[in-house]
Amino acid sequence: MRRWRVDRVCAVIVTYNRKELLRECLQAVLSQTRPPDHVLVVDNASTDGTREMLKEEFPQVEVLALPENQGGAGGFHEGMKRAYEAGYDWIWVMDDDAFPRADALALLLERAGEAKVLVPLLQSSEGHRYGAGYWKGGYKADNLEALTHTPLRVEIFAFVGPLFHREVVKRVGFPRKEFFIWFDDVEYALRIRKQGIKVLLVPGSVVVHDNLGRRKKVSFLGRSKLRVDAPAWKLYYGVRNWGWTILWTPYAKPRMRSLVAYIARNFREGLGDLVYEQDRWTRVTLRLLGMWHALTGKLGRIDLKNR
Repeated sequence: MRRWRVDRVCAVIVTYNRKELLRECLQAVLSQTRPPDHVLVVDNASTDGTREMLKEEFPQVEVLALPENQGGAGGFHEGMKRAYEAGYDWIWVMDDDAFPRADALALLLERAGEAKVLVPLLQSSEGHRYGAGYWKGGYKADNLEALTHTPLRVEIFAFVGPLFHREVVKRVGFPRKEFFIWFDDVEYALRIRKQGIKVLLVPGSVVVHDNLGRRKKVSFLGRSKLRVDAPAWKLYYGVRNWGWTILWTPYAKPRMRSLVAYIARNFREGLGDLVYEQDRWTRVTLRLLGMWHALTGKLGRIDLKNR
């Protein structure tokens, strides 16, 4: 009697100094109705007792302890590389503040025969749906609020619960560790798009995650609006990595439309920095620095403390 081979899944979780969130994330991952065959935590040189907590509370989890903080991009690069070289069929990646519902992985694997990249629906704790869309010269979000249980083909997604078949990694490689943080997932998705690899959003598979949906209310002269709530140093990496992808890779096509959208968005957001933010000049300076480094091709982790 022939025995059919069951695909093996490795969950890769990247963390840095957020052991309480990591604990909750691991509890959700290990409690899946179809748990991953292996869990790998990539620790970006945490100093808050993360490794001690993992050793004491989660001895079944493998820990890849990096000697220095390589950011989310470096963590995903190293973690996916470890899982790929270990021979796992599927690699399930997420940050430490992602909390997949109990059936999230099982529902993704139900669609394993339909696509090589399977993406869950991201949902904030308030119920807002987000996290997947298309590239139209820039990221264009799909209307996910009215989404049914029918899977949807998408192009852009976040590194918050996507499931990659090893064939994808073989064809497109690993995330760019030199990005350090932000836009590494979009650039990776654009590489996948260029290869013509199908990406399927599975609405029934839900990961609760607040970070990408985090907004803050700001006001000026009686007018209020919602803005992305992120520190200025992260803004630098997002601006730089986005611009670098447009200027130095063949993935972000149409290139001219992408470049126009990039300049227009930064001009608009730069004005918003001046109007709404208390650290306005820091933000404007780092935004311009990010654009300059994108133009000159400068990547890697940058010392921004004295800027």
